[in-house]
Amino acid sequence: MSLGFFISHPEVVIDPAVPVPRWHLSDKGIQRMRTFAASSDMRGLAAVWASNETKAVEAAGILAGRSGLAVGVHPRLHENDRSATGFLPPPEFQRTADMFFASPDESVRGWERAVDAQARVAAAVDAILNNHSGGDIAFVAHGGVGTLLLCRYLGQPISRSADQPFEGHYWAFEIATRRVLHPWRPIAAR
Repeated sequence: MSLGFFISHPEVVIDPAVPVPRWHLSDKGIQRMRTFAASSDMRGLAAVWASNETKAVEAAGILAGRSGLAVGVHPRLHENDRSATGFLPPPEFQRTADMFFASPDESVRGWERAVDAQARVAAAVDAILNNHSGGDIAFVAHGGVGTLLLCRYLGQPISRSADQPFEGHYWAFEIATRRVLHPWRPIAAR
């Protein structure tokens, strides 16, 4: 049975002067990703894919490097489009994210609708899996779209209750059936 792993990038360097998609992993994020790359779950990887956001590409590079693999980049694995607001201070971001998940059919503050982000990330993962030649595969992307995909694979409505508790988590599924084997787990100790 080949497995798919959806992995959210770990901690980043928050810089309001830099566009969010271009943020880099922090030292802590790099260390947590290195620990995860060495874990038994990641030993059988045949492919690693990432969104085109810097933090995801960096995290995927750590994972792929450990297994001697190249990183495939798919631009539609990106986080929900929040460019209408740009950087938001953490408390305001959390309130807006709550609204994003609570009203999936609406654009909250100009953000991409949750239903559209869910369809986009599911189509991207399906396109990659349809061309995958076998073995385990890792998708390194973002918590928001990872939660949306998790909800779809679980057959449940979009809800923030399925969200990761903090950056740097993963969930697993059986590729052939898209059956979720476990929800979000931390990639490494914080």
